[in-house]
Amino acid sequence: MRISKGWAGKKVLSSPFVVQLLIIMYLVEFVKGALLVSILPVYMRQMLDLSAYAVGWALALQYIGDNAFRSPLGWIIDRIGYRYVMLFGVLFTTASVLIVSYMHGMEWIVVACLLLGVGTSPLWPCVINGTTTVAGNDASGTIMSVVYMAWLTGVGMGPIIINFFIVHTYTPAFRILIVMMLVVIVVALLLPGKKRSFELENGGAPVAAAKELAEEKLPMGERVRRYFARVSSSLHASKLLYPAMFTQNFALGLLTPVLTQYARTVLHLTPQQYSMYLVAGGAVTVLGLIPVGKWVDRFGTKWFLHAGFLTAAISLSVLGYTRSLPLVLVIVAFVGLGYACIIPAWNALIAQAIPKAERGAVWGFFLTIEGLGMVFGSIMSGKLWDMLGPHSPFLVSGAVLLLLFVLHLFITRHKADVVR
Repeated sequence: MRISKGWAGKKVLSSPFVVQLLIIMYLVEFVKGALLVSILPVYMRQMLDLSAYAVGWALALQYIGDNAFRSPLGWIIDRIGYRYVMLFGVLFTTASVLIVSYMHGMEWIVVACLLLGVGTSPLWPCVINGTTTVAGNDASGTIMSVVYMAWLTGVGMGPIIINFFIVHTYTPAFRILIVMMLVVIVVALLLPGKKRSFELENGGAPVAAAKELAEEKLPMGERVRRYFARVSSSLHASKLLYPAMFTQNFALGLLTPVLTQYARTVLHLTPQQYSMYLVAGGAVTVLGLIPVGKWVDRFGTKWFLHAGFLTAAISLSVLGYTRSLPLVLVIVAFVGLGYACIIPAWNALIAQAIPKAERGAVWGFFLTIEGLGMVFGSIMSGKLWDMLGPHSPFLVSGAVLLLLFVLHLFITRHKADVVR
């Protein structure tokens, strides 16, 4: 599949609406990454003296709050537009940052994690729905590269930069995060309202709203039944894609709660050294996203996913047993290379299964499935660490990616059968 004119990213970045979404994505993920990777795990272990299993559960609450609202908010985007849905989210996220900054105690950490999850739940449905609407499916790989560059740069730079402001106290770090969230609120107020959102989605014809008006006299149960029947009939996905979506994020969830602990307690890295190791993996991934995204649009997703799953699976399995710091750096770079292949190809594969009608709702549903993988991965991660040792989350994550490689073999076979 070839891009008709130039680089598809130009089409996206020329839209003020998409630029606003990318700014929000970057800043919110910066704040979220700083909290979940650099601040909360260490704070809960050192200050509250909690086990790795308890830390995993606390962070899983964030993913639970996130996933509980993704599907309904995706549905709401199709009906009331982007501005108020996103504003709802960023206000809750700001409240979470304020609680962590000024309140103390485990109960407040729990509340903050839940608010953070609820607050970030509109982010992915809004951003992916908006960017894919503007770009179209013909350049889905390239557009996903642009979106994931904003995400990965934010979630990566958050822990890296914030570590340099954590020396004797967390106060400077918290001030930076609060200022960033105030900027996010201002940008969210500039997003399209209901009327403009309909114009973006449907060329001026509020299709989803028209359907709602036509069905508003029906009982709520019948309206819900018709809605799910309409969405189900328009999906173009192998049934194996659903467990694959769960599995892909389950592998990531296994690593999120223990990555900082592994760096600090096993490799004995300082916060600044840890930041440099994160840069090594993140830089390889970010630099690879745009070229891989363009190649995905040209050659398809199959071989990039095959290579990415195998590279990441082997690298993560080896990483859990490695103690040599120079070798760790090399392995982390290979993990980054694997995910540079996975990210644009995987999301292009999913985007091809999304129907044009009810795009926001279906993205919300798919993202919920992916997010559930993060929830269960985070919970299991701490248990594996406590019972089997620091290497076990890395080893299981690699094994899960190998399972995903096998699932993808069957998914591509199904696509080939459909084409025939």
